[in-house]
Amino acid sequence: MADLMPADIVIEAAGVTLTLGSGEARVAILRGIDLVVRSGERVAILGPSGSGKSSLMAVLAGLEQASSGEIQVAGERFTGRDEDGLAEARRGRIGIVLQAFHLIPTMTALENVAVPLELAGHPDPFAAARAELEAVGLGSRLGHYPAQLSGGEQQRVALARALGVRPRILFADEPTGNLDATTGEAIVDLLFARLAEAGATLVLITHDHALAQRCDRILTMRDGRIVSDTLARPAIPA
Repeated sequence: MADLMPADIVIEAAGVTLTLGSGEARVAILRGIDLVVRSGERVAILGPSGSGKSSLMAVLAGLEQASSGEIQVAGERFTGRDEDGLAEARRGRIGIVLQAFHLIPTMTALENVAVPLELAGHPDPFAAARAELEAVGLGSRLGHYPAQLSGGEQQRVALARALGVRPRILFADEPTGNLDATTGEAIVDLLFARLAEAGATLVLITHDHALAQRCDRILTMRDGRIVSDTLARPAIPA
């Protein structure tokens, strides 16, 4: 794999493995993953529980070190980086939304969004955070703490936080998993609308086939491998 990625490729993985434990308890989680994702693609990853979906997202997002293989994401080589190096590589390049909202409970909605912007070097993080929260419909909830917000509102804060740094890639792992159907549908609509405005690439982990069909590609995983890679919907003729 070349050290410099073509401009239209934001994720390139070759021979990626992830093995946890040691000795007789050693378990292979990912088994030789090869993947290329182009800028602006919406990629859904489907598969049964234990198939490796979330683990693949973790190594591609720099949350977990792969055991072997080569990974380049958003122009940065992840291979060989330690935990601090991975954190530096993903800062300002990668946004992450998880099923559990992972907001800091002692910070207001505004602070939860502003702090990552401040860490990324934004010149006016609180003004930018306010704009992001207004964009997701929470302009009146800036001073509320996570415990004072509904699940849907917390996920809106998480989405504002993830996209506030204008990442090249948004990773979303079951973003509606803790929400009721109506709220979840509203969050998905908002997610896709905000992605279109930001021009970011999406990697979406989901069990929901209908949600996956809203993406461009669907990867199916089984036993730590990608077993299919198909277009989710026909290309529109030029």
